[in-house]
Amino acid sequence: MSFFEEKNPEMDRYLEAHASSESEILKKLRRETYQKTTQPHMISGYQQGRLLTIISQMLQPKSILEIGTFTGYATLCLASGLTRDGKITTLDVNEDLAYLPKKYFEASEYASQIDFKLQDAKEYLKETDEFFDLIFVDADKENYAEYFRLIKPHTKAGTVVLFDNVLWYGKVLEENPKLKSTQSIQELNDLAAKDEDFENLILPLRDGVNFLRRK
Repeated sequence: MSFFEEKNPEMDRYLEAHASSESEILKKLRRETYQKTTQPHMISGYQQGRLLTIISQMLQPKSILEIGTFTGYATLCLASGLTRDGKITTLDVNEDLAYLPKKYFEASEYASQIDFKLQDAKEYLKETDEFFDLIFVDADKENYAEYFRLIKPHTKAGTVVLFDNVLWYGKVLEENPKLKSTQSIQELNDLAAKDEDFENLILPLRDGVNFLRRK
């Protein structure tokens, strides 16, 4: 959920009304996510989907990594910018929900370019030797700081890394947070700001996106 969606829904509707429209397959996926999942707010959503689409289309990446597939909305947005021989690897551990993203991946024009893996992201990052042009992280907030450390060796000059939910509904302002997820997000934001190999900016879009670029 976005700040405006909760505090000023009229502004949220205005923002959506003044952004490019989403494709039919994304509309259907968003609708089915709200119909068939118990936590539909976890979907990247319309406004963030536009951001991911535009960034991917600007970068035209050959290799994308997504940590946290959920129902696949963000995956399809990211895939829209892939080069013709490009690939997006998307990771999740929810076997019960896997049927839904698979359904939409197979129906999309990017079916042959999406590699959907039911695998723990930490294990994958330790095993793979691949470098990525674009990375999007939206899963397992308690491990955000660890993801940052594991992701860095798989980046190169120009790699863009995006972490979602980095404002954590305002919890990042807590001085002594009790939740491990809040602690990890605070640590991630500190690491991103202090790491001289990256330049970054937190975008106050929805629940906050930490936008990093490898120098």
